[in-house]
Amino acid sequence: MWKTDIRDTILYEDQAIMVCHKPAGLAVQNARIGTMDMESALKNYLAEKNTEGIPYLGIINRLDQPVEGLLVFAKTSRAAAGLSRQMEKNKIEKVYLAVSDRIPPEKEGQLEDYLKKDGRNNSSVVAESGTKGAKKAKLFYRAAGTIPDSRTETGLRCLIQIRLETGRHHQIRVQMAHAGMPLIGDRKYYPEDKSGLSLGLCSSVLRFLHPESGKKMEFRAEPKGNAFEGFDMGKCC
Repeated sequence: MWKTDIRDTILYEDQAIMVCHKPAGLAVQNARIGTMDMESALKNYLAEKNTEGIPYLGIINRLDQPVEGLLVFAKTSRAAAGLSRQMEKNKIEKVYLAVSDRIPPEKEGQLEDYLKKDGRNNSSVVAESGTKGAKKAKLFYRAAGTIPDSRTETGLRCLIQIRLETGRHHQIRVQMAHAGMPLIGDRKYYPEDKSGLSLGLCSSVLRFLHPESGKKMEFRAEPKGNAFEGFDMGKCC
């Protein structure tokens, strides 16, 4: 059972929005019966603050359950509409930190694939262009540091900064694995990993315009998973 106080995840809150650092392992919504999810926990928090009615909470961006990092929520329908328009126009910038036990072939590069989702087993695969249901996926990466680690297959861990150009189902995990840079701790796309470390993926930077004031907003989160231990985040990123 998830026992963390949801208030500890809130990095910023005003009358229109909330920005949170979602813990790894907590679903954004629709968790199994009897388990807490981010949406329910935040609605409970808002209801405790204002008992006059059912609180509004708009989910703007999502993260896979095992992934930690930044999420923005809308507290009004007007704010939700404004943020959703930014999402549709790719105006909300998301930067991730990932950890692999492989070093990228180049310090900087991009990956472009077509991904097809399989809803039956909640996974995605790289498919040929033109495959029915496949959608284009693109990301940019930059190697940010390498440290030794005897627990991994290669004896090292590499920190990689990733900027998404698109937002597809399991995109980073699928594309990185397909490119020979699977993420540490990814049981679905890197089952061979025996390191015992947490999933090496965190949404670490979120930039957008405030839906009411138009002010530029930027938030940063330092990963808490042990896959990130030992890296100098200030120096690498």
